[in-house]
Amino acid sequence: MARYSEEIINDIRQSNDIVDVISQYVHLKRSGRNFFGLCPFHNEKSPSFSVSPDKQIFHCFGCGVGGNVITFISKIEGLNFIETVQMLAERANIQLPTLENSGDMQKEILKDKVYKVNEFTAEYYHQNLYKPQAKIAQEYVKKRQLSNETLKSFRIGFSGKFDELYQELKKQGFGEQEILESGLVNKNDRGQYIDRYRNRLMFPICDVRGRVIAFGGRVLDDSKPKYINSPENVVYSKGRHLFGLNVAKKGDTKKLLIVEGYMDVISLHQRGITNVVAPLGTALTEQQGWLLRKNAEQIILSFDSDEAGLKAKLRALDILPKMGCDLRVLQLEGAKDPDEYIVKYGNARFKNVVDKALSVIEFRVKILKQDLDLENTNDKIKFLNEIAKLISQIDNTIEREVYIEKIAKEYDISKEAIYAEVNKLTYKNSKTEKILEKPKPVITHKKVERKEAPQAIKRRENTIISILLNGDLSIFDIIKQNIKPEDFQDEVNANIAKKLYEEFEKGNSNINGIIDELDQEEQNQITMIMADDYEIDDLEKAIDDIIQTYQREKLNNRKFEILELIEQTTDKNQKKELEKELSNIIIRLASIK
Repeated sequence: MARYSEEIINDIRQSNDIVDVISQYVHLKRSGRNFFGLCPFHNEKSPSFSVSPDKQIFHCFGCGVGGNVITFISKIEGLNFIETVQMLAERANIQLPTLENSGDMQKEILKDKVYKVNEFTAEYYHQNLYKPQAKIAQEYVKKRQLSNETLKSFRIGFSGKFDELYQELKKQGFGEQEILESGLVNKNDRGQYIDRYRNRLMFPICDVRGRVIAFGGRVLDDSKPKYINSPENVVYSKGRHLFGLNVAKKGDTKKLLIVEGYMDVISLHQRGITNVVAPLGTALTEQQGWLLRKNAEQIILSFDSDEAGLKAKLRALDILPKMGCDLRVLQLEGAKDPDEYIVKYGNARFKNVVDKALSVIEFRVKILKQDLDLENTNDKIKFLNEIAKLISQIDNTIEREVYIEKIAKEYDISKEAIYAEVNKLTYKNSKTEKILEKPKPVITHKKVERKEAPQAIKRRENTIISILLNGDLSIFDIIKQNIKPEDFQDEVNANIAKKLYEEFEKGNSNINGIIDELDQEEQNQITMIMADDYEIDDLEKAIDDIIQTYQREKLNNRKFEILELIEQTTDKNQKKELEKELSNIIIRLASIK
């Protein structure tokens, strides 16, 4: 696999402290030498996700996932190894050289060309907007009261007819591969090249770094579909980006307002609300959630008030709170979306509504109330039970008490009754959690069931790996003379040992570098060993005991093999040789303590 040099990768690891990086995604608290938080890779209420600043690793004792800073970013951002290294290099302001081998280099060259195609196209479409043939688009932006400054900020443009863009790209020297890969041009069955976007208002979609990665195109008449978006390709994955974040980041993003579409973002920006973004499609993804969590302290949802908007809100309410986001829900009265509201009532009133956005609990209570008649006894009981379920999910005692006080007062329900139901549910949930089976380790690359050794043997093998992980090459020399990787009975441990032996033989004792060479299951195992406490008072004695145990096991295994062979053979000379070997084994076994 093509990759950057180990020296560069090591510089990137050392320049990206794992606690600093993970803190952008997970709320961590120090406990002893390590930091703990709620695992971002499985649902949990009690923190079992450990981050070690000393060893620069993370490990979750709940689901078993583990690795180093590269592993974490790769998993949480959904990136491959090369993309992760590039992201961390940019974070640390490290200039990356050209890739060493041809495999990934070709992909990186293609990506670079597609970025250039997109960049040229964004400017080409933007300049088109000011030409006479774009009259229909000019009338639309005038009707939407978009200023020239806004048009330039978002580089809004206009696409032409049939193959105008394709012909222009060819003139600029772009090749067929990058033109087709960009998704801006399609090739039909007759071999004709046709622009994907024709006579549409164009919105360049940028990543957080400001690179053009895709486009959205809106019709300006009654044609269908109303919007066409770029297909996913080497530079674009819609679930990993947010429209407008590159522009919003130029201002204050302590609060980020999520709206539904391109025009919502642009219209609000035009009216001075610059901390606004939109998902690329109505369903918010987990990766977009982590992007929000990383860039803002508070997230305010403001999807449209129709059924699709409500579904989008509920989807976001499922995703974002699990990530530790301070999430609020905007409630607009007298308008279907933020754009319409701000045009009707102005900036000051809109900002006031944003400041009064509902908490997740308040919003869910409001939705629940809509379907019930609180004058009806049965409905009021159902309402109380559902409220108790919501409040029982809040971990913070003070926050729980505030909501109980507020709901009791607002809906004329006894505080004692709510407390009683919440306490019942809390007790029930805690009991259920205790008897639930411990989550199994997260394994992303496991293709076949691997051979697992009995626990006692596995523990011994873990101890050997733990000793090796100290990076003392003189200790490694002693161990390798007596214990080979193939002597490990647990298959995962055997693979880890094989890699450790190979790297130590080269004189490389950089454990974090070795972690990058392991698959996810092996990373889970090695970080579990590193995170666990294998306390050894007398290292020399421990190594000696382990070596003797292995020697004893090998001799005993051979002894039983010989006994079987002696029974089976009829050859007197062969039997004599076997008996002689058996005698030597018995003597050697007697000499081992």
